Amino acid sequence: MFEFDQYLGFLAFAAILTIGFWLMIFLTAFAIPYWITGTMLEKRKMKKEAKKLEQEKAARS
Repeated sequence: MFEFDQYLGFLAFAAILTIGFWLMIFLTAFAIPYWITGTMLEKRKMKKEAKKLEQEKAARS
């Protein structure tokens, strides 16, 4: 039969495993797509602003 300290070790292992599992689910389902979407939107915004500045510069000339 298990000793008390072995039982605590098993509980610690199970808790760490569960936390890691849910962290990976969170990262793959929410955090990483959020980061990628934000980066893409920011790049699009920067390109739009650069194009607008280029058009204004061409209009002045």
